[in-house]
Amino acid sequence: MTLPAATPREIRTALLLREEIALLDVRHEAEFAAGHPLFAANMAASRIALEAEMRLPRKDVAIVLYDNGEGLIPAACESLARLGYRNVRELAGGLKAWVAAGYELFQDVNSYAKAFGELVEHRRHTPSLPADDVAALIASGADIAILDVRRFDEYTTMNIPGSVSVPGAELVLRAAKAAPDPATTIVVNCAGRTRSIIGTQSLINAGVPNKVVALRNGTIGWTLARHGLEHGANRRGEIGAFADAESRARDVAYRAGVRRLDMEEFTALQARAGRTLYRFDVRSEDEYAAGHLAGFRHYAGGQLVQEVDMAAPVRGARIVLTDDRSIRADMTASWLAQMGWEVYVLDGGYDGALETGGPVVVPKPDPAHRYRRPYEGTDVSDEKMQAYLDWEFGLVEQLRRDGTHGFFVI
Repeated sequence: MTLPAATPREIRTALLLREEIALLDVRHEAEFAAGHPLFAANMAASRIALEAEMRLPRKDVAIVLYDNGEGLIPAACESLARLGYRNVRELAGGLKAWVAAGYELFQDVNSYAKAFGELVEHRRHTPSLPADDVAALIASGADIAILDVRRFDEYTTMNIPGSVSVPGAELVLRAAKAAPDPATTIVVNCAGRTRSIIGTQSLINAGVPNKVVALRNGTIGWTLARHGLEHGANRRGEIGAFADAESRARDVAYRAGVRRLDMEEFTALQARAGRTLYRFDVRSEDEYAAGHLAGFRHYAGGQLVQEVDMAAPVRGARIVLTDDRSIRADMTASWLAQMGWEVYVLDGGYDGALETGGPVVVPKPDPAHRYRRPYEGTDVSDEKMQAYLDWEFGLVEQLRRDGTHGFFVI
């Protein structure tokens, strides 16, 4: 089967004009992480049957496939055709042609979310403290609350001593319970940099009365500074928002250009079949399982910001978020809007019939083909952790060279 081709210049133009396009790297994740265009999404040819219909909900969306000369395109095209996708092209010349055209390659996974986080810190001067300073505060018994914004399973693997798990989008909803005294300094940490930058800036943007700082370089920086970690912790932050948190979160979303929909307007948006529409419930997994709106996929808000290329590989699509408490949807939407997404928050809907049951779980890739993140586990070398941080520090300049991102920072 001969596929029509799209040139690197045509793809770049589509991205600049924010046309709907899914630029899919059909290699395994480990090869994808070695280098790819900024807005490319990874969907290995062998996993298309598992992932495509969840990640590419519109069958006539523009899809462009590429590899690096491995010969994976025919199998990927055949899998998509069996599923009914009918607007598939290949990148003429593959990844080599992209490089030959003088365009940038980005390493790692979730690259454009990580680059965006670096841009936020660069433009807002998000405050942070190095590991030694935070360790000294802990040792002195200072009035601090350390909030870990990673997934709970990451937190239980290893965490900063005394920290509490408050996954990213939950921060504004739970900050007052975690730090009820405005005199308490809140320290936000993740594994590396992105989620702690976004989490810290979320609390600042929403006007939390406390002083808020990020743990600079997260658990990587903590480990490189030779401080010990806890393992197996299970402390979870409870719900408790500070005064006016809901209205402040709504204002943050408004400033970012997020639009709100009632159920009638949402129905009208869904009827527009010519555009891809992603629908995400950004609450906790337990809340989702207990009752959610039909058609909404679970994706906790903090992870959605970090992993939006995985959740929504169609760049230029629309996104609708729902949350019965609104704060998490508003804060999540504010970041997605700044990353260039057309994003809406759905008001209401929870007083009617709800579906129950947990999220759909897609089998994980074969570990042999998976990219090992330098912030995973407890056995990563110092050299790899430092190299990862050095890569992140260079992302703002790489964004400037690439020139396609369209991000803004409120």
